[in-house]
Amino acid sequence: MMVENELHTVLGSGPLGLSVARELLARGKRVRMVNRGGKAPAGVAVAAEFVGADLYNSQDVTRVAQGAAVVYQCAQPHYWEWPQKFPPLQAAIIEGLTGTGTKLVIGENTYMYGDTNGKPLTEALPYAATTRKGKVRAAMSEAALAAHKAGKVRVAIGRGSDFFGPFALDSGLGDRAFLPALQGKAAQTAGDPDALHTYTFIDDFGKALVVLGERDEALGQAWHVPNPETLTTRQVVNLIFQEIGQPAKLSTMGKMMMRIGGIFIPGAREMVEMMYEFEKPFVVDSSKFTKAFGMEATPWKAALHETVVWYKQYAATREKK
Repeated sequence: MMVENELHTVLGSGPLGLSVARELLARGKRVRMVNRGGKAPAGVAVAAEFVGADLYNSQDVTRVAQGAAVVYQCAQPHYWEWPQKFPPLQAAIIEGLTGTGTKLVIGENTYMYGDTNGKPLTEALPYAATTRKGKVRAAMSEAALAAHKAGKVRVAIGRGSDFFGPFALDSGLGDRAFLPALQGKAAQTAGDPDALHTYTFIDDFGKALVVLGERDEALGQAWHVPNPETLTTRQVVNLIFQEIGQPAKLSTMGKMMMRIGGIFIPGAREMVEMMYEFEKPFVVDSSKFTKAFGMEATPWKAALHETVVWYKQYAATREKK
């Protein structure tokens, strides 16, 4: 169990890192957030200590982790830089924590399993990815669990699906869906809107990583974090518009349009190889986590209410600039 006021270090100050920090602070913990600049991102108000570091430098990792009970790895390079920069980032983090006794909880996605052709994803599936980013994720997961098995660092892994919620702007259910909806326009999504798709509420993702940090029985394993009921993307969009109080409008982008967009937008170009997730049923089974730790996902209605409230505040802030 965690000790009151103990220190926890969060690597990265993006949406996942911020959700971990919010959960830790709610539990009365001291939080050190680490990014390159050592400052809170614009528009972020969180009662954490911000520290600057180069996480590709293992000595910097050791420094920012000093005194921490748990380190949460939520940092990542740009999406289009994963093959070149993600593996050395994790390697430096593991090296910096080796021998310190500090737990390492890693936030991941589900790319390593590859295209299961609609078969539900469980933690028991082989790593069968054929995409570049899927292969990177598989290799990194294997390396982290190997470091745990070798006794270098105590590791637990939490895997989320495509997430939504506060600060999760650049995601499959991010600003391109919520901001147009708030303006009475069509929410923009990708792929087949009538295919089942599991989405992860970012606050549940953060809470789940904190739970993994609490529980020693989580170590040495990967866990799918709890998700709300799997619906089709169209059903989710309908719920968004119900929360806003407007008739639903939906616009979808297929693989061809994503390729065209990728000519100008690196993130869109990199998304093309992952479009299988949105073109057929993509269902993530998180029952292992719920059975082990008793945590249930936030229901859709409550999660979308919190998300819409945040986007309204975000939109209002943008209008003032």
